[in-house]
Amino acid sequence: MIFHVSIDARDPQRVATVLAELLGGKATPFPPVAQGSWVAHAGDDRNTLVEVYPRGTELVEAQGDADAVGVPGYDRLSSTHFAMATKLDQAGVFTIAMREGWPAKYRKRGGAFGVIEMWIEGDRMLEVLTDEMQAEYLSAMTLANWEDMLAHGDERHRIPA
Repeated sequence: MIFHVSIDARDPQRVATVLAELLGGKATPFPPVAQGSWVAHAGDDRNTLVEVYPRGTELVEAQGDADAVGVPGYDRLSSTHFAMATKLDQAGVFTIAMREGWPAKYRKRGGAFGVIEMWIEGDRMLEVLTDEMQAEYLSAMTLANWEDMLAHGDERHRIPA
């Protein structure tokens, strides 16, 4: 199962609004990764999302104990990524990453849910969620929770201007 995907667009708000309409959901701002990003919420039982970043946004692996961030400029990288479920435990996921020579680390996104941030071939981000992480994700990433965070200016989810 895929929980969310990300794409880039010249007009992220418009694209997210159209996607949300097609999904029967709602579009909201998406400030955690890149300024001007929007997200289309499907509003379904899986809290399916499509993140839409400004055209040219690229995800870059952050050093040490930090989440990936969106930055302009590198030709070989992309903002495109997705989160997927696995039946493996964390050790199993890290074993595969190590075998492939791909960077991987555990991250707690916004203090709300865990992911294993894995970098496919070293330059494409994949978020892998174990059973426990899937439960956290499904509990945290509701439209109501997101709108509450936006309304209250939760600083854990803001990037510097």
